[in-house]
Amino acid sequence: MTMRELTYWQAISEATVQCMAADPAIFVAGEGVDDSKGIYGTTRAAFERFGSSRVFDVPNAENATAGIAIGAAAMGRRPLLVHSRADFLFLASDPLINLAAKWRYMYGNQGGVPVVTRGVVGRGWGQGATHSQSPQSLFGHFPGLYVAMPASPADAKGLLVQALRSETPVVLLENRGLYQHRGEVSEAATGIPFGKGRIVRAGQDVTIVAASLMVYEAERAADLLAERGISAEVVDVRSIRPLDEELICASVAKTGRLVVADTSWASYGLAAEVAAVAAENVFDALRAPVRRVTLPDCPAPVSYPLEEAFHPDARRITAACLELLGDARATVRQLEGVTAGFVGPY
Repeated sequence: MTMRELTYWQAISEATVQCMAADPAIFVAGEGVDDSKGIYGTTRAAFERFGSSRVFDVPNAENATAGIAIGAAAMGRRPLLVHSRADFLFLASDPLINLAAKWRYMYGNQGGVPVVTRGVVGRGWGQGATHSQSPQSLFGHFPGLYVAMPASPADAKGLLVQALRSETPVVLLENRGLYQHRGEVSEAATGIPFGKGRIVRAGQDVTIVAASLMVYEAERAADLLAERGISAEVVDVRSIRPLDEELICASVAKTGRLVVADTSWASYGLAAEVAAVAAENVFDALRAPVRRVTLPDCPAPVSYPLEEAFHPDARRITAACLELLGDARATVRQLEGVTAGFVGPY
């Protein structure tokens, strides 16, 4: 297996081209997929190779485009829809949730509608409340949809490959802060199964469960904790639905403490679900209450300093872990001298 170092966006681009070359039923549609930037570079190579018949721009009509894609999937095509901001997915939620997710259940399991939808999430440059959201919990709530948030370039490629070969509709959310991140990626188009997380870093004292960008903040937090002699285990869930409950519970059973870090809000979200999984399955192993490190319970601000304060980072994860371990002195303010934010092209 040949491994190379690629950026996150290059891994997505490679997966797209390889899958389109192998399967002529795949086409790419989205606002700006055919322009020079190609959604952070991820669709440009596909457009250059396959042209406008298979990679084409669409108008600002997300609901209609999703409905057309579902119809095309029902007739044997494999649409890959791309949204430069995941917030636009709210407009496409009706066909995705009411048609794509329910298709198998309503029609006696007579085939699915394999629509794959990519959406870009995460903070930007003062984009405010309507362009900085992470809607993973919304789509993860509904049976019949798979939802994943790849953190590494290898997972960005592997999960997209798996999605484009699946019979289940999939929503893939990519944090814009990861597109320039580099990592080892296989040359082969090998899928990564949904519902299988990974241990990013083994540890003994506390489990940090995270997804997407928060995986890197969790790793930075683990480094800060190691300086204090604390061993943190970092778990990347990879997919939100299905969720690797077995991996999460095994880690919590070992460490006895759980911190969950997410780029969205605490209420009714991924962090709440992970906390519930631990409480229902390994409650006796917990030595302290579960802590959630998420967004404040309000929409995103526009001001850059306020945005910096709004988004969770390694310092907050570190402080939460230390509180669970009985060191209440280690507040976020005391950690402010630490440069802990993941450096990405926000």
